[in-house]
Amino acid sequence: MLRKNRLRRHGKSHTGRNFLLILITLLVAGGAVGAFILFEAEKPTVRVEKNISFLGSSVQIPIVAIDKKSGLRSVVLEIEQNGNRKQLLNRTFQRKAWFSKAGPGKLKETVEINVTKSGVKDGKATLIVTARDFSLNGTLKGNETSLQLPVTVDTKPPRVSIEHAQKYIRPGGAGIVVYTLSEPAVKHGVQVDNLFFPGYPLDESKRFIAYIALPWDSTKPEDTRVIGIDEAGNIGKAFFSMNFKKVPEKKDRINVGDGFLNKKIPEFEEHYPELTGSMLEKYIFTNNQIRRRNADTIKKICGNPVGKRIWRDRFIRMPGAGKAGYADQRTYYYKGKAIDHQTHLGMDIASTARVAIKAANSGKVIFADYLGIYGNTVILDHGQGVFSLYSHLSRIDTTKDTLVAKDELIGHSGATGMAGGDHLHFSMLIHGIFVTPKEWWDQHWIDVNINNIIGE
Repeated sequence: MLRKNRLRRHGKSHTGRNFLLILITLLVAGGAVGAFILFEAEKPTVRVEKNISFLGSSVQIPIVAIDKKSGLRSVVLEIEQNGNRKQLLNRTFQRKAWFSKAGPGKLKETVEINVTKSGVKDGKATLIVTARDFSLNGTLKGNETSLQLPVTVDTKPPRVSIEHAQKYIRPGGAGIVVYTLSEPAVKHGVQVDNLFFPGYPLDESKRFIAYIALPWDSTKPEDTRVIGIDEAGNIGKAFFSMNFKKVPEKKDRINVGDGFLNKKIPEFEEHYPELTGSMLEKYIFTNNQIRRRNADTIKKICGNPVGKRIWRDRFIRMPGAGKAGYADQRTYYYKGKAIDHQTHLGMDIASTARVAIKAANSGKVIFADYLGIYGNTVILDHGQGVFSLYSHLSRIDTTKDTLVAKDELIGHSGATGMAGGDHLHFSMLIHGIFVTPKEWWDQHWIDVNINNIIGE
C-alpha cells in the first residue's frame, strides 16, 4: 500500500514537471514569436515616381512608401540646402496593434511644393524622403529608410523675346513668329488660343521660328503669345497681336446622282466593309464619318514634322484650270434635296487625264497610300510644320520616306476617292491645319512674310 502511494505521488510530480516544462516552452516560444514580430528587421521601401532633377517655383512630387511587416509609422519629406533642412511633409500614424500590422502598409501621396514660399534659394539642394516603421528594432525607434535626391532649384523662367510676329492673318492663313530664348527650354512655341505651334531652331544661335495658322472657320484670336518652359517647369511668356482679316464665304452646289453612287460606292466598300444600308446611306456615311477619320489620320501624320526646313521659295502650282477653291462651303443635293454639307479644304485643278503630278516643293514623303475620300494620296513633309497633300491620284509614283526634289514626279492625276472626274486635289497644311494654297504659290507672299524676315 505504501509503495502504491509513493508511485502515485511520483507520477503526479512527474506530470507537474512536464506541464511546467511545456508551459515554459510555450512561454519561451511565444516570447520568441512576439520578439520576432515586434523586432522585425525589414526596412520600408521608398520611391519618388517621377524623375526630378530640377525644382521650379512650383512642383509636384509623387511619393510612395511601403512597409509589408509592422506598417508605416511616419513618412517625412525634407529639402536640405547649405546644411539647413526644411520639412515639406510629415505623415505620422498612431499604432493600431502590437502583434499584427500596426500601421498602414502603403502611403501614396503627391506633394505640391511652392519653392518660392519655402524660402529655398536657387542653386543645389537635396530632397530627402524618410520612412520609418512600427518595429521595435533599432533601440525601439523602428527600421528606417532614407532616399536622397540631388536637385537644382531654379525659380527663374526663361526670358522670351519676340523678334518678329505675323502682322496680318485671316482664316485659312499662315505666317511665322521668330523669337529668342535666354536658356534651353524643354518646350517652346506659339500659343494661339487653344492651338499650340512648336518652334524650331533657325540657326546655331538662340533664334527660333514657329509656323502658325488659323483654321478656315476661325474668329479673331484672343490669346496670342510665345511661351518657353524650362526643365524646372518655369514658364516664360511674351505677348503679341495680329491684325485679323475676315474672308467672304464661298458657296458651292454638288449634285449627287445615281450614276456617281453606282460608280463610287463599290470603291469605298472595298476599303470600308462596315458600310451598310442603301447606296445613298453609304455615301452620306462616307462623306461624314470616313471624312472625319481621314482628317484624324492626316492630323496624326502631320504630328511629328522634320525639324529642319527642306523647302525653298514658292510652291509650284500644277498647270490647269481651277475647279474648286479653298474653304468652299459645299451643299450636296440628291434629286433636288439637300442631303449633306461639307467644307472643301484644298484647290481642285484639272488639265488632262492622268497628267503627271509633281512635288510642289522639296520634301520627305510621309504618306503614299489610299486615304478614303482623298483616294490615292501623297503627303510631303517640308520641315518645321509645313506639309503639302496630293490626292485623287490614279497612280502613286513614290514611296514613303523618300526625299523628293521640287518638281519631281510623285504620281498621276485620277478620280479615286470622292472625285467625280480626273483632277488633282492639292492642299497645304501647317501642323495639320489646312490653309489656303494661294499664299504658298505666291513668291511675293513668301518673301514678305518669311524669307525677308529670316534673312533668306
